[in-house]
Amino acid sequence: MPQLPTPVLINPEGLYDPAPNGYSHVGLAPIGTRLVFIAGQGGEDAAGALADGFRAQVRQALDNLRTAARSVGGDLGSVVKQTVLIVDHSEARLHVLGEEFERAYGPGPKPTCTLIPVPRLALDGMLFEVEAVVAVNG
Repeated sequence: MPQLPTPVLINPEGLYDPAPNGYSHVGLAPIGTRLVFIAGQGGEDAAGALADGFRAQVRQALDNLRTAARSVGGDLGSVVKQTVLIVDHSEARLHVLGEEFERAYGPGPKPTCTLIPVPRLALDGMLFEVEAVVAVNG
């Protein structure tokens, strides 16, 4: 299996440590890679059924993101930038998100991330969505 490109994730001196919140400040796509833009992935399974509850939707959405990244030769380790949308955002949901990022991405730096609290998403009951930019072999 070919080596997947790994983004360089940086937390520059002079900025606070974002690791407890599950992201890095700067992401650099490796030279010679293509950037792939993955549409927002929610907590629906392949049949379109929405997972029950915030944690389950985050977990399913990250699994969906992994599937989308793999379809173009990447994986979660290829994610350079992600944007997450959270309905009824709270500190408790931020902690759940951090735990699920740790589960999905493993130890070490996480991709850059912007979190946007929203009043509603596309489907009734949808609580979480993640879109991403992935670096894949050129």
